[in-house]
Amino acid sequence: MIETHKLKKRDHYLKKLIGFQDTEPVKIITGIRRCGKSSLLKLMVLHLKDTGIAPDQIIEMNFESHDFRSMTSDDIYYYVKERVLPDRKMYLFFDELQRIEAWEDAINAFRVDFNCDIYVTGSNAYLLSSEYSTYLSGRCVEIRMLPLSFYEFLDFHGFEIKETQSALGGIRKQVFDPTGERYELREAFDAYMCFGGMPGIADIGLDQDKALSLLDGIYSTVVIRDILEREKRRGQKQITDPALLRKIILFLADNIGSSVSLTSIGNTLMNEGLLSDGKRKGSPSVHTVQSYVNALIESYFFYEIKRFDIKGKEYLRTLGKYYIVDIGLRNYLLGFRNRDSGHALENIVYFELLRRGFDVSVGKIGNAEIDFIASTANNKMYIQVTESMQSEDVRKRELDPLRKIRDNYEKIVLSLDPGFDASYDGIKSEHLIDWLLVPV
Repeated sequence: MIETHKLKKRDHYLKKLIGFQDTEPVKIITGIRRCGKSSLLKLMVLHLKDTGIAPDQIIEMNFESHDFRSMTSDDIYYYVKERVLPDRKMYLFFDELQRIEAWEDAINAFRVDFNCDIYVTGSNAYLLSSEYSTYLSGRCVEIRMLPLSFYEFLDFHGFEIKETQSALGGIRKQVFDPTGERYELREAFDAYMCFGGMPGIADIGLDQDKALSLLDGIYSTVVIRDILEREKRRGQKQITDPALLRKIILFLADNIGSSVSLTSIGNTLMNEGLLSDGKRKGSPSVHTVQSYVNALIESYFFYEIKRFDIKGKEYLRTLGKYYIVDIGLRNYLLGFRNRDSGHALENIVYFELLRRGFDVSVGKIGNAEIDFIASTANNKMYIQVTESMQSEDVRKRELDPLRKIRDNYEKIVLSLDPGFDASYDGIKSEHLIDWLLVPV
């Protein structure tokens, strides 16, 4: 059980939950394992108590606890019924409820029988996020959690940003740890790029061996429980080879931000003798790869991003890209070294855009590519990501595709070294770290 005094703020997600408080839909919190779903339930409970809800109006059940794990759906119903207060609104919190067979019967009965507000965390070992709506007759809303942003990473590790006077008279931002030791902001960002944003790392400190152990546990749990065991539980036989699954994970991790086809993954694996090539149309290798990649997306391990033709105004079916949910997991899989840092920066920006509520796609304009088109109902941004804007060749490469776009939406290049120019022909050049530090 997580102690409340150890809880760190996740205000971005808590505000979303509060926004749905006392509304009819069941609030379901989903996301990769160990990203903070259980803690978010605890934070919501604290919020309720802080705003005057009496403790006896709140019922919490964690189905990984021995106290509850052997319950049936009926047991859960009667456990809650015994504790419901007449003429009072009840707040029901269920962590890992999907462990219980026919859990949806209890939830649907609570909604009918009691005046209650329901919160659930979802594990993909038992149910896909796409299936909740079916089980709950469409009366649910999904809050999808991600690992820590850079802004949250600093907070979780006790770092504080302060403006200090530089030797040349200017103002610069520096990071101070709880002991008062100061670091350059770039050092803190490099730590984030190395260790990633899994909240548990803040409990063990920025120690590479300990981080590897924690990330290994997350990886093993996602692969064994959320993918392989779920296939057995659902009576399916599509994903049965742990070695093949790991090879596909390593391929996708090594190729984040690159245009990837299922055929190219299959060809690589066939060259290593892991798949048959199949002589007929609809090669089994591609079908197999599709099943494995889908499972990785369903477990929130990888996210797929589609390509959008800006001139043709349509999504393209070919050559999507994949990004890994946490850059620390990538380093665990491939080794802690400076590899492909440009695509790693893209990975960071992609998930930050998701946190900020954007729908994200890759842009295609002619033969050129825009790293990201970030859209909401009434806004759009075009974003390029690069390590440095100092080189004239790099500036041309990053700016030319943006210059081809004829609309008036914001165009930005994000880099770790933006140079002295704040804009080029109306295209903003921003420091990536400063952009990441804008609170969501």
